[in-house]
Amino acid sequence: MKGLNLNPQRLAEELSDFSSKLVNSFQTLQQINDIDVDQTPKELVYQADKLRLYRYLPLTDQPSNKQTPLLIVYALVNRYYMIDLQADRSLVRGLLEQGQSVYLIDWGYPDPADRYVDLDDYINDYIDSCVDACSQHAGSEQVNLLGICQGGTLSLCYTALHPHKVKNLITMVTPVDFHTEDNLLSHLAREVDTDLAVDTYGNIPGAVLNDAYNSLMPMRLGIQKNLGMPAHLADKDKALNFLRMEKWIYDSPDQAGEAFRQFIKDFFQQNKLVKGEITIGNQPVLLSNIQQPVLNVYATQDHLVPPSASKALKQVIGSQDYEEYAFKAGHIGIFVSGRAQREVPPQLANWLKARE
Repeated sequence: MKGLNLNPQRLAEELSDFSSKLVNSFQTLQQINDIDVDQTPKELVYQADKLRLYRYLPLTDQPSNKQTPLLIVYALVNRYYMIDLQADRSLVRGLLEQGQSVYLIDWGYPDPADRYVDLDDYINDYIDSCVDACSQHAGSEQVNLLGICQGGTLSLCYTALHPHKVKNLITMVTPVDFHTEDNLLSHLAREVDTDLAVDTYGNIPGAVLNDAYNSLMPMRLGIQKNLGMPAHLADKDKALNFLRMEKWIYDSPDQAGEAFRQFIKDFFQQNKLVKGEITIGNQPVLLSNIQQPVLNVYATQDHLVPPSASKALKQVIGSQDYEEYAFKAGHIGIFVSGRAQREVPPQLANWLKARE
């Protein structure tokens, strides 16, 4: 085996350059007092327990005819402001600019009082109450649902159980078949002793889940990101772009114990959704009950929800109006990349407008 051909002078120059960049990074960080996210103006419409329902203020003149409101259901495991990180990286702002009437559920932060909140509470109480409040506030008989990631899975369950309240359904990076071979997160979740975890922790700490997500891509999310940090902190604007994302990544709410237990067991471990075996609140969740138009959006390079897990939806719903939209990006890039800002909001809005 040949030895490494190392140039001592070049190594010294690279180390000196890296040290200089670290000093510059520290000076950049000293200029930043606050990491601003979630800046699109909104108003509180409804609240219950930790939950808040917001309506985003319009950015364009609203159409004269009554428009079906768009209610966004985000995942429980992360904070919603991923879709409103900053003005030029905001799915919310993009939809508003397309003339959509946008509402959003903020799940808040579960605490020990929420230990026994389950999926029946989330779907048949919280989401249902928000749908009713959204409809009443907008003066509409139905809502359009946009479910994102785990929120898309919850939206599928809700629509199957309450189909008369949903006019159109959009799912984004949403897992449906949890047992596809390329689903790394599912392989990991199937090895979890869920009862032991919930009985030990009560609510599952968000930091534990973060470690699990990062373990799926250790080189990119660990070593590569840290080595590239001086470049991300080269100036204030770049630093804020980087830090907003970091804030979102580590702003992970704890998960209500019983809801977590149900979701891991029924969806990840036993794959009951695609089999038609899920029961929520003593009611069977049959995706064949979903007859309304469905747009299924997935990211082609998604490592958390691979396309195969999302595309399974076509085979199990009852809708005759089903479309897929494949976007070349990863699980996060589909929301924050520059190309996503130009292409995704018009795609969603035009699909909805065609069905108004």
